[in-house]
Amino acid sequence: MHFDTATRQRWMAALAHSQPATLAARMKALSLTPQYEPIRAAETGLVQLQARMGATGERFFAGDATLTRAVVRLTSGTLGYGYVLGRDKEHAERCAALDALLQEPAHFQNLMETLIAPLEADRAARIAARQAEVNASQVDFFTLVRGDNA
Repeated sequence: MHFDTATRQRWMAALAHSQPATLAARMKALSLTPQYEPIRAAETGLVQLQARMGATGERFFAGDATLTRAVVRLTSGTLGYGYVLGRDKEHAERCAALDALLQEPAHFQNLMETLIAPLEADRAARIAARQAEVNASQVDFFTLVRGDNA
């Protein structure tokens, strides 16, 4: 089964942004124990981050980030890829195994409903909580005009 780019990006983002403990717990709750062999053992390296001034200007080098990646092959032959920020090799391998499972028609719909949707909801809740925390500390500045300079 072939998936469009947006669908795969959706599940890859949900896996990459998931909390390692949460993902492991969800896999255990769903009794997911995919059989696979590592094609590229999980390895950690650096990636360069680029940014743009005002999100529209010229690109510039913003810094480095630690990234861990893994590639696995299920016993069915499906390849899965996992990329996560940080150094958690088990998390990257779990993400790769789930990527491979999601590419298989037998698992796709079930995993999208029982794994990916809840992971997206968890991430949205974390973002909303952080946004509320930031908004609570917002300070409004205003200027008082004294006298008439006209």
